[in-house]
Formats: sequence, C-alpha cells, structure tokens
Amino acid sequence: MASGTIRYWAAAKAAAGTGEEAYEADTLAGALEAARARHAGRPEFGRVLARCSFLVDGGQVGSRPHEAVPLSEGGTVEVLPPFAGGAE
Repeated sequence: MASGTIRYWAAAKAAAGTGEEAYEADTLAGALEAARARHAGRPEFGRVLARCSFLVDGGQVGSRPHEAVPLSEGGTVEVLPPFAGGAE
C-alpha cells in the first residue's frame, strides 16, 4: 500500500478543515474513500469532493475511473474544486 499526501485547495480545504493529510491507499478511489470516512462528520466535504477535479503526481486524472488511477509511494494528490468563472 502506498502512502503520500492529499492536498486540498480552496473550498475543498475549507470543507476538509485542513490543507493536507496523509493517504495510505493503492488507488485514488481508495484514498478518497478513506478521506470521506475521516471527514464523515463534515457533510459539506462529500458534496465538495463530488465536484472536484484531481491531479495525481502532477498529472490530470480527467474522466478516468478513480479505481484505475494508481497512487505512488510518496506521491501527491491535489484536490481542486471548481473555480469561479468556470463552467461546471
């Protein structure tokens, strides 16, 4: 199992109540599932996360299934909510 860092930006940071936290997961889906469980007491977190886009080690995840996105040891997941002025 890989371990690394999840970084939250803007509304995702506010919803999580932290700017970053560790992950221990093999895939992006696993890391996000664990993050949802950690922040279960913050209902806005799940709503914001559903609208976010993700970068894994600097690469865009795009429309790939999160189960198919592997995480690396010491890697970084960036959680980017929609920004003002953009289309949803």
